[in-house]
Amino acid sequence: MPPKLLAVVGPTASGKTRLAVELALRYNGEVVSADSMQIYRRMDIGTAKPTLGEMQGVPHHMLDVASPEEDFSVARYVELAVPCVEDILSRGKLPILAGGTGLYIDSLLSGRTFAAYSPENPLRRELEARFAQQGGEAMLAELAQVDPDSAEKLHPNDAKRIIRALEVYQTTGKTIAQHNRETQALPPRYDALRIGLRFEDRGDMWAQIDRRVDQMMDQGLLEEVRALLDSGLSPRCTAMQAIGYKELAPAVEHPERLEDAVAEIKLRSRQYAKRQLTWFGRNPEVRWHSWNKNPDFAQARRVSTKYMQEHGLV
Repeated sequence: MPPKLLAVVGPTASGKTRLAVELALRYNGEVVSADSMQIYRRMDIGTAKPTLGEMQGVPHHMLDVASPEEDFSVARYVELAVPCVEDILSRGKLPILAGGTGLYIDSLLSGRTFAAYSPENPLRRELEARFAQQGGEAMLAELAQVDPDSAEKLHPNDAKRIIRALEVYQTTGKTIAQHNRETQALPPRYDALRIGLRFEDRGDMWAQIDRRVDQMMDQGLLEEVRALLDSGLSPRCTAMQAIGYKELAPAVEHPERLEDAVAEIKLRSRQYAKRQLTWFGRNPEVRWHSWNKNPDFAQARRVSTKYMQEHGLV
């Protein structure tokens, strides 16, 4: 049987980190973040990265593991997160996965492996150079010779996926679809008990998201974005596409755009929350706990404890 762990999932601003910390304090646990933007250093406010006070002394893993200049990937996340989970288990503690990036969570829990990836790989650099020189049509035609199924689904301008499909084939001798089918058939890496947090009324969730954005602005999100840009970080890099950073980057030089940028952050955050609910809602194994207007963490702890006891996790 695969090792057991707890996963606290749900949309943005639903209280995942706080519940994970409270359960960790009670059940000798440590938190493993599953947030695709909290992995970046120097990006604290806009990613809602927990402060030392919010951690309450509970060890947190997978925070600040990458530079914002780095093009991070789900494969890299799994590569770094698995040793964290294994170390927690080896010390007799409970790993508590907490976050809202569904792809990271599912990839960590499954037995899936990834074809080797490195932005510094000579093959990757060679393919990128050839794409720039020969163009998407030529590279897509090359892909069609070895992986027609993938090529048929891709647009000539989709450089990232064309290059990745060619890289996987040239590295493994298998099409990316074949590689994915084989790895998806592997048994799960961990046996996860999933607790989901959400609001009973969508309007209450929207209000909570708006309050969080306002709080981030009060805490200095604009200054955080300015500092990143002043350090030389390109506004086009992956990290700067995060909600909050992408919208505020133009406002750094154009203060008159600030009000519209904040409104856009709230809108994009609400849209993201809907996508997260859809992702997690597809999994029947998630045991949902729904908040009323104001979250009741004491009740959530009791419900979670009962669920964990029923399944032998505590």
